[in-house]
Amino acid sequence: MDSSRTEPRTVVPRTAAAAVIGAALACGAVNFFSWVEADNARACENVDGLCWTWWDLTQIPLTFATAVVVLVIAYKQLGIGPRTVVVPPTVLLAPFPLTAAQSMAGGWMAVVVGGAWSASLALAALTAPSRHAILGLTASATLFLASLVVLY
Repeated sequence: MDSSRTEPRTVVPRTAAAAVIGAALACGAVNFFSWVEADNARACENVDGLCWTWWDLTQIPLTFATAVVVLVIAYKQLGIGPRTVVVPPTVLLAPFPLTAAQSMAGGWMAVVVGGAWSASLALAALTAPSRHAILGLTASATLFLASLVVLY
């Protein structure tokens, strides 16, 4: 059995599922952050000084906690691992490409980049000893470096 011919058949559906999960998480984060911003504007419209709401203080921790739980469960079901190596960069570095995409083209581009980011890291983890790992690492490094150029 030639593993190079059978490998893409098992990698493509799992990578596509990781992309859908990443896009869904990015969409949820974008919508949650815009809702918090609208709620903050509504709650603080009559305040002359500094004003913080409960949602201002919890939006980052809630978003990270939700993403970690969803990714750990989803990656376990998809067989993407080791999760201790894949989930932290997916969650901790994702704000850079997502913020860059949203600042350049809006919320929908952040959703697309969230899917690409999650898929590229999942591809690198799924195929670590093969040639597809280089493609996944290159794609994630390119997204990350491009986001740094856009942001800074």
